[in-house]
Formats: sequence, structure tokens, C-alpha cells
Amino acid sequence: MEAPARLRNVGHFIAGRDAGDDASRFGDIYDPARGQVQARVTFADEATVDAAVRAAADVFPKWSRTPLGKRTEVLFAFRERVRAHADELARIVSNEHGKIVTDAAGEIARALEVIDFACGLPQLLKGELSENVSTNVDTYSLRQPVGVCVGITPFNFPMMVPIWMLAPALAAGNTFVLKPSERDPSASLLIAKLLQESGLPDGALNVVHGDKVAVDALLAHPRVNAVSFVGSTPIARYIYETAAKNGKRVQALGGAKNHLVVMPDADLDAAADALVSSAYGSAGQRCMAISASVTVGDCAKPLLQRVLERIDKLKVGAGHDAGNDMGPVVTPAARDRILSYIDSGVKEGAALLADGRTLRVSGYEDGFFIGPTLFDNATPAMSIYRDEIFGPVLVNVRAGSLDDALAIVNANPYGNGTSIFTRSGGAARLFQSEVQAGMVGINVPIPVPVGYYSFGGWKSSLFGDLHVYGPDAFRFYTRGKVVTSRWHESNAGVNLGFPTHK
Repeated sequence: MEAPARLRNVGHFIAGRDAGDDASRFGDIYDPARGQVQARVTFADEATVDAAVRAAADVFPKWSRTPLGKRTEVLFAFRERVRAHADELARIVSNEHGKIVTDAAGEIARALEVIDFACGLPQLLKGELSENVSTNVDTYSLRQPVGVCVGITPFNFPMMVPIWMLAPALAAGNTFVLKPSERDPSASLLIAKLLQESGLPDGALNVVHGDKVAVDALLAHPRVNAVSFVGSTPIARYIYETAAKNGKRVQALGGAKNHLVVMPDADLDAAADALVSSAYGSAGQRCMAISASVTVGDCAKPLLQRVLERIDKLKVGAGHDAGNDMGPVVTPAARDRILSYIDSGVKEGAALLADGRTLRVSGYEDGFFIGPTLFDNATPAMSIYRDEIFGPVLVNVRAGSLDDALAIVNANPYGNGTSIFTRSGGAARLFQSEVQAGMVGINVPIPVPVGYYSFGGWKSSLFGDLHVYGPDAFRFYTRGKVVTSRWHESNAGVNLGFPTHK
């Protein structure tokens, strides 16, 4: 199908130039608040993907040999440009994703943390040296870039997650091809142009848009060396298996069902604030959103009453309207899927305490809005508990003890993040030790690590060994090399024996 002339077209960015005007396939970019298509995004074919990868491969020798100080200058300049364009980036994200502008601004602030950390690349890329491991022999290690890296990123953080990947990858001396979500792709193009203005060589970062055709071409391309992904678990598994089969280094972050355990001794007002903020922020479209609460003992009724009181005060509307707390979901398909889960929860017998299906926003009647939804008395067998809904739906499961709550959390196939609210140091310490998740909060509802730690889950929330950003990113985007060196020594003669370090 052809892109209508009346719609803005979002193209690719390859070798420092806009590309994709001659594409034959397009996808819709919605205005989620109005429920209308506002633009079209060009979909890459195999030839376009090949051009992007080759551009990255061609400039890799130059960028990887660029002195550390110069690479640091580029990252620092990029950091300042992102700061200067923060308001513009937030508006772009809100316009295509639907999240509140202030929420989008928070996404940019967290991205800046990762850029800040990447600016420390001279320290992060240092190796080790052991002198005189044998007579006049030294051994030392190097960290070297892997080559062309690929990032395949989700719609829910169209600015933050790409920077989680590309900032450390570029800092380490790699070049990069970004395939952002086709649902909200425009922020990625501004990111690329800001890096170009900051001194990054043309071709070191390329942006291609598309669907499975583009993804598969990237996973199979012989000049791609590493692949990073964030998205749903089924796709993460596919990315991991396909890329690994093609000989690539892979980190693939999957889905989540994040639990917040509330103990009877917890500050219930603080717990209710945390649940509402973490479950309904960004309409629940966060990989670290709390989508399941586990109430221990007799705290369920007083806690959920407090949650309902806070839900009643939430203002749902367009992301760009001041004063709103929650925006729409991203597409009509997302809205319909979430509504079907609410229907299923009712049929399965959970108690529906707050029903978001009937919400209508004045002036935005066609928007993809769903109100905050709350279920009680859910069980692990129900689809509303079992599946990642990725919408403003919170389900509560009741447990008799902390041991029971831990058993519920640990039996879930996901292990991205989890939290506990309690006044007991003993309970908190037991929880952090025994819970099976990669990120843990204690009286913190969304335990996303700061930029100098790493982000990642356990179980079906991660395929691969290393997490994104922080120290793990520099391990993922570099390869180790160990050198054993001897200098200024006379010929010792032939010796067929195994070296003994003497």
C-alpha cells in the first residue's frame, strides 16, 4: 500500500542521511488520544537493512580506533544536546506513545543517567596487568569492541531503552543499527541527529524501521556481531534463538509480571500510593509496572480500600493536557487486548473492584483509553494473573504468610522485578535473599536501578547472561583479549614442554 500524501512520513536514517522515501510498505503511527492515524512509518526491506549494516561496518574501523578522549567528547556533547532538547523529545514521545508529557520527561532523565555513566568509558574499558608471571614475562588483558551491534527496542520507552543500548555500545567503540518500535519511531531519528551533531561519524549509528522482515534481516546478517532486545517473552525467546543460531552475541529481555508484596505491618498509605503509582503510571505500559499485588494476612481489605480512594482521584486524558495523571494505551489492538483480559477476569471469578472498561474522555471519545482497573481474589490459575497484560490492570492475590507470598512470586514464570512493603528488617532481608527476580525493591515500588548498576531479570524475563546498561553493558559490548608478552630476552631455544610459568 502507498503512504497517503496528507500524512507525515517517518523514514530511515542511514550513513548520516534520511532514507526510505521510495519504500513500498508502511505502518500506521497513531495519535492514541484521538484514535486517529497521524503519520506513516516506512518499513525496511532486506536491501535497506543491508545498507544500514554495511554503513555501520564501513565506519567501524575508524570509530573503534578513535581515541578514548575523543569518544568521551562525543558522548559529553550528546548528553548536553539531549538536555537541551528534553522538552522536544518529551513531546514527541507523548504524541506517539500517549503517555503524559511529564512521564516522558522522566524517561529522558533516566536515559541521561545512562549517558552519564557511558561518559566514563576510559575507566570502564581499562584492562588488567600482572607483571612477571614468568621470568621477564607480563600478562595483561584488553577489552575491545565487538563490531556492528543491533538494538531492537519496544514502544513503551521509545527514547530511554534505545539509549540504554546505543550509548554504552558506541562508547565501547562499536557501531550501531537501531530498529525502534514502529508504533512510536520519531524519537529515534532525533536521537540519531543529535549524535551526528555531537561529532559521531556518519554511519556509526543508523536507524531502520519495520516489522519482522527487518528484524529477521538483522538477525541473519553476517556482519552483525551482537543483538540487544527488549520486548515480550515469546519474541525475546525467538530473538535469542535466531540470533544465537546465526553466531551472534545476544541479550534479550522479555516480559514481566511484577509483584508487590504487602505485609500486615506495612505503612498501608505508603503501600497504596506505591501500588497506584506503579500499576497505573503510563497506563501500565511499563516493563517494571506492578501488575500483581500479594497481600499477606488481613491487610487486603484496608489496603485495597485505600487504593480505590486513590483511583477515584486519578484524572485520565490526553498526554499533552496539563493536569492529567494517565493517558491512553498505544494502539487500538492494545486497547482491545487489555479489554479482553478484563472480561476474562470477570468470567474467571475474580472480584472486579474498579472497572476501567466504561471510561470515556470528553473531547477524545475515539481515543484508546482504559480506566484504572482493580481485581481482588485473583488466583495463579487465572489469565489476568498468569499473563502479562501490559495495561492499567492490577490484580490482587491473597496469601497467609510471607512464605506463602514468596511461593506465589517464585512460582510465576517471570522474574523481572518485585518489591516488598514492610517495617520488618527481618522480613525484608528474607525476601531479598529468597525471591527469584533480578531487581528487588524494599519499600520501593519500581526498583529500576540507577544508571551505574545494570537492569535485567531472571527466568523468562531474560534470555542471555548479561543485563543492559551499567557495568554489564560494557562487558556485553566488548570482548576480552589476554596478551602474554616477553621483551629483551635472548633466545631461550626450542622447548616442546607445556609452559610452567617459571
